Amino acid sequence: MSNGGELLQIDPVELQFPFELKKQISCLMQLTNKSDNYVAFKVKTTNPKKYCVRPNTGIVMPHSSSDVKVTMQAQKEAPPDMQCKDKFLLQSVVASPGAAAKDITPEMFNKESGNYVEDCKLKVVYVPPQLPSPVKEGSEEGSSPRASVSENGAVNTSEFNNISRAYNEQQDNSSETKALISKLTEEKISVVQENNKLQQELDLLRRKPNRSRGGIPTVYVLVIALVGILLGYLLKRI
Repeated sequence: MSNGGELLQIDPVELQFPFELKKQISCLMQLTNKSDNYVAFKVKTTNPKKYCVRPNTGIVMPHSSSDVKVTMQAQKEAPPDMQCKDKFLLQSVVASPGAAAKDITPEMFNKESGNYVEDCKLKVVYVPPQLPSPVKEGSEEGSSPRASVSENGAVNTSEFNNISRAYNEQQDNSSETKALISKLTEEKISVVQENNKLQQELDLLRRKPNRSRGGIPTVYVLVIALVGILLGYLLKRI
C-alpha cells in the first residue's frame, strides 16, 4: 500500500495500537506536504464511537508536516484472534493559498462537484503490549510473561488475557509477601523486647532475699517459657 499520493505523504499507513484491556491507547500519523500548494485534509473512520481523531480536519502548508493523533477508547473485551476490521480514510484536496483550518468546508471534499480529492485508506492493527523486560531469559522469578504470536502476526486472545492476569497476580503476591515479612519482623522485635524485659525482672527476683519456700513464682517461669516458644516460632517463619 502506498504511503500517500501526490498531495500528502502519510506515515504510517498502518495504525498500530499496543492493545490493552480497559486502557486508552494512542498513535500518531504524520502528514507531509512536499508540494507548493496549501493542502486541506479530513480523516474519517468506520467506527467513529471507538476512536477520537485530533485534528480530524486541517491544513498542511507547503513543504511542511502536521501530526494527527488517533486515540482508541478503552476496550472491555479483546477481539477474536486480536484482529481488527476498523478502517480509516484520509482525504486531501488542494486549498486556497493562505487557507486556515476554519476555511475548510465539506464541499471541498465533494468529488461530484468536480474537485480532485485524493483518498488514502489506512487499516488498524493490534500488537502485543510491551511488558517490562525480564532480567534473564526463561521463567525465572522477576521475569515478565510474554504473549506468543502466530506466523500471521495474530495473538491468541485467551493466552493474552491469561498472561495479563498472571502478571497482575505476580505483582500482587510480591506486595503481599513484602507486607508479611515486615509484619513478622515487627512481631519479632516486639517479642524480643518483651523477653528481655521479663528476663530483667527474673534477674531482680533472683537477687532479692528469698522470703518464701517456694522460690521464684511459678507464673514467671511459665511466662518465660511461653515467650521463648513464641520467639522460636517467629524466627522459623522469618
